[in-house]
Amino acid sequence: MQKVKIEPFKLIGIAIRTTNEGQKADREIAGLWQRFMGEGILEKIPNKVDYTIYSLYTDYEGDHTKPYTAMLGCKVGSLDEIPEGMVGKSFDGGTYIKTSAKGDLMKGLIVTHWTKIWEMDLSRLYTADFEAYGEKAQDPSDAEVDFFVAVEE
Repeated sequence: MQKVKIEPFKLIGIAIRTTNEGQKADREIAGLWQRFMGEGILEKIPNKVDYTIYSLYTDYEGDHTKPYTAMLGCKVGSLDEIPEGMVGKSFDGGTYIKTSAKGDLMKGLIVTHWTKIWEMDLSRLYTADFEAYGEKAQDPSDAEVDFFVAVEE
């Protein structure tokens, strides 16, 4: 676990409103991933700065037990061109705690790691938290994913 500074960034992708209550988010975010991959969203995002996929959590109504927006997308240089059916978001960046998880994405790696994060004693801001799926996450059965949680400085 390390504290890092994240520069402001912009994302374009697809999003849903969900909640962690009753494992609703587990099912709905899995569906969002299926749509992202099945509809070739990655290729349709304009002005990408790279091919890292971000799974972003924002617009929290409270802490992690309350509704929030989940978004899958890529960092972009501009929000000038947002394709129909997609959303664009701009973030201020800030101080984040970075952790990583390694293992099989199909065997609950992400949900298990978030459960650990929820149990950590962190001064969370609940502004925007995210996972980054870069080159080390290409093999779903042996992926390494970085998690970033917004915290007070």
